[in-house]
Amino acid sequence: MVMATTTSTASTTSIASVILEVADPEAAHRFHTAFGVDTYVSLRASEAHSTGFRGFTLALTVSGPATVDGFLDAAVDAGATVLKPAAKSLWGYGGVVQAPDGTIWKVATSAKKDTGPATREIDEVVLLLGVEDVKASKQFYVGRGLTVARSFGGKYAEFASGDSSPVKLALYKRRGLAKDLGVSDDGTGSHRIALGTAADPFTDPDGFTWETAASPAPEAPTAAASF
Repeated sequence: MVMATTTSTASTTSIASVILEVADPEAAHRFHTAFGVDTYVSLRASEAHSTGFRGFTLALTVSGPATVDGFLDAAVDAGATVLKPAAKSLWGYGGVVQAPDGTIWKVATSAKKDTGPATREIDEVVLLLGVEDVKASKQFYVGRGLTVARSFGGKYAEFASGDSSPVKLALYKRRGLAKDLGVSDDGTGSHRIALGTAADPFTDPDGFTWETAASPAPEAPTAAASF
């Protein structure tokens, strides 16, 4: 009985949608379309006060360095600001940009060399929330039914995502996340993001809000073909 309850809750608590709150939805839509990530986020108008680091980033994992460069170049061409130029590191290759609407995006690969031509394919999208206490926040989300896939002490935790979830959730120490992105961890006001879920709405310990996602409208019945 306990296993059945946990599995059911986990499936309904996964991310159904990522909603970015922006001042100009039309301009933000143009940017995300040019960047190639429009299918992973939704937009809504908001003038909520926010300064500095908003406490999260969206990270794209792709196949190789040339694909990383292609996504970053597309973002810059569409108006993004480079926070960290693409470069090699111990773990691979990647860079960080900030969209005109303020959202920070990281594009990275574990490959240090290309094994094929650049593509516009995204292997994985991860929403990294910067939190004050990774262990406490991890326990909070476990209590909401999420399953931990990977965890590194009090620095990082990643949750398993369901097949229907387009974005994976992970937790990172806020200060460490800001450092990784090349920004100060100072910030006030709204996170300017909301997460859609099939579960009941809730707010986590760091103020990130989850909303009950609207169910898709049923398809119109199709008339039977006559022969």
